[in-house]
Parts: sequence; structure tokens; C-alpha cells
Amino acid sequence: MRKWIPLLIIAAAVVASAVVYPRLPETIPTHWNMDGQPDGWSSRAFGAWITPVILLTMWGFVRVLPAIDPRGANYAKFGDAFEAIIDSLMLFLLGMHILLLRAGLGHPAPMQRVVPFGVGILLIVIGNLLPRARPNWFVGIRTPWTLSSDRVWEKTHRFGGRVFVAGGLLITIAALLWAQWVHVVLIGVVLIAISSVVIYSYLEWKREQSPASPAS
Repeated sequence: MRKWIPLLIIAAAVVASAVVYPRLPETIPTHWNMDGQPDGWSSRAFGAWITPVILLTMWGFVRVLPAIDPRGANYAKFGDAFEAIIDSLMLFLLGMHILLLRAGLGHPAPMQRVVPFGVGILLIVIGNLLPRARPNWFVGIRTPWTLSSDRVWEKTHRFGGRVFVAGGLLITIAALLWAQWVHVVLIGVVLIAISSVVIYSYLEWKREQSPASPAS
């Protein structure tokens, strides 16, 4: 059943666009600044249909990943987690699509809170799924050191999962309580998360190269 969830998400995006399209103005807001004010507009055709196209393209790409990945056999070892990661990303995009359509109809949401809150929830979900990922070339934390060692991959993904969950919780709290600082928190979390997992994976790889390090 899970492999059908992306198709349901795509269908929901298409139906939402089709239903509201006749009522959309010729131009609709498609970008907002840090204060939640629209500062970018697109034609209603682009605004209404770009997300369904992205979702469909994403779904088509992930369906062929196991066939084109040199380590494609590993996808079967974390199939449920892989599908859940894709589902969560697509649900996030669907949520942003609904918000965009509502804004086009004249019912904007407080984007300065809602978008970071959604990003925080997405990080929490992905952080819980990351430790189940198995070595591959497309999904997960891919550094030269995680791709060179299955042991480093496993340890980095356990560490990265905790970092993502903690960062996601911090962003969601900031979105609810400190909206004026949430973008600073979001950028800080992203920078810390990226740098920490890269450094951690390198240090684990270096430890593995040491003659005194255990074999596993």
C-alpha cells in the first residue's frame, strides 16, 4: 500500500489545483520574505501546476533509483524507511502547495511561522528514519567517508538522526514561540547539522584507519 501513497499525494495536488484554478487571479504570490510578506509572484498557471509537476518528477525518479544505483540491492534492506522518507518529503511539498493556493485565493497563512514549523517537523521525521538507511549513492548522508565504509555510514546515520531530531524540535519551538528569530534558528540548525555530520563522518573514518581501531 505504501508505494501508492505518493500517487495519492500527486492526485491530491492535481485535484486541488484543478478545483481552485478558475478562481485564481492572473498572478499569485509564490515567494514570501522573512516577515511573511509576499515578494515574488508568478502566473496562475505556473503557481498552480509547478508543484504537481515536481511531485510527479520526484516520484518517477525515486522509482528507478534501485535500478540505477550501484548499491541498489541495499534498498530492499530499508525499503519501508526509504518509502517513508519520500512520503514525508512529498507531503511537505503538498502542504506548501495548499498554502500557496490559499494565498492565491486571498487567504494567506502566517508563512513566517508555518513554513519553518513544517521544516522542523520534516527534520524530526527524517531524523527518526535516517538510522535505518543502508549504504547507497542517493538517499542519506553521503560524504566521501560514509560512502567508503559501511561502518562509518551506520554510525554517521545514527548520529545524524539524533542531530536532525534535535534541530527539528528547536525549529518547531522557535516557530511557535519566537517567530521573529525562527529564520536565524533555522539557518543555524542547518549549518550546524551539515557541519557536524561531515566532521563526525570524517573522524569516524580516521579512527577506522588507525591500526588500533576495531575491525567493526
